[in-house]
Amino acid sequence: MKKLLGMTIVFGATMVAASALYAAASDMPDWAYGVPPPGQRPNPPVRDDGKMLTLPGSDLQFTLNKIRGRVDNDTPNRTSPADWFPNDHPPLPKIVAEGDQSRGIVACSLCHYPNGKGRTENASPAGLPRDYIIRQLHDMKDDMRVSGERRKQNTQQMVSFAKAMTDEEIVQAATYFSSLKWTPWVRVQETNTVPKTRSQGGMMIALTGDQAGTEPIGNRIVEVPVDAVHTETLRDPHSSFIAYVPVGAVAKGKALVTTGGNGKTIACATCHGDDLNGIGSVPGLAGRLASYNARQLYDFKIGARHGDMADLMHKVAANLSGDDIINITAYLASLPAPATVAYTKTAAQ
Repeated sequence: MKKLLGMTIVFGATMVAASALYAAASDMPDWAYGVPPPGQRPNPPVRDDGKMLTLPGSDLQFTLNKIRGRVDNDTPNRTSPADWFPNDHPPLPKIVAEGDQSRGIVACSLCHYPNGKGRTENASPAGLPRDYIIRQLHDMKDDMRVSGERRKQNTQQMVSFAKAMTDEEIVQAATYFSSLKWTPWVRVQETNTVPKTRSQGGMMIALTGDQAGTEPIGNRIVEVPVDAVHTETLRDPHSSFIAYVPVGAVAKGKALVTTGGNGKTIACATCHGDDLNGIGSVPGLAGRLASYNARQLYDFKIGARHGDMADLMHKVAANLSGDDIINITAYLASLPAPATVAYTKTAAQ
């Protein structure tokens, strides 16, 4: 009876914690998580018609299904996705290049690109510390890292991939992505108006045609591909992003990041280094996508991320307002990336 009572208390406490988490998640900003507004239906997937597609700068050609790592139009079966620029990076480990269809693991290179730069709806592991990447994958395996926004489906998909990966595969992926350099990937522009957008697969994309137009930016960051066709359809790993941020956000963010805002938070350099490019196993923040950094601050704030070092971030994010998070992430994204060349293939390779 005591055992049953104890289990009931633990289960009840877990349910209360989950309810609190999702109650907080209901206030999560759509702009950071790429959640479609009420009533918006995603565009239906474009079917592969067998046409070979090309990309400027690459001498390769691929079908649409190959680009998106699909075997065909009508099944969920996966294959290795296209690699437009194989000389841009070191040889890919098998788990990065192919994933494993038998275990439901999608190739890392599909979402994060072979160069590790990723897109706004996911993470950019290029140049992050090896030990940090390993720790995050294990935190996902151990249910210590989830998304505070339960509608963000690709985060849960990533958790399922991590759970299915072997320890060796985790080390291989982490070693590969950490070997790459972080180079410019986002341009910050302060503005009062922004393009009207839609959410597609968690990525915000500027509307075109009759639906195109502008609207006030309000209290948000609108981070979109510079070239939507290159990013959304062709998955071009050279096509970057632009982050539209409110006027004055960068200066306000700098004040918070560098001073901690008179006790509101902690100066980022304390852990992430004077140049915010990371120290040891602490990740770099400079020049990274604003929407990703914002999601992490919100997830820390409501307690969706735990584990070694993650709990330290709870105090950092606890007192941050929505405007604070906009300003901080706008400033971080505006900083120069630590490198200008990601990879140079040598004759020996």
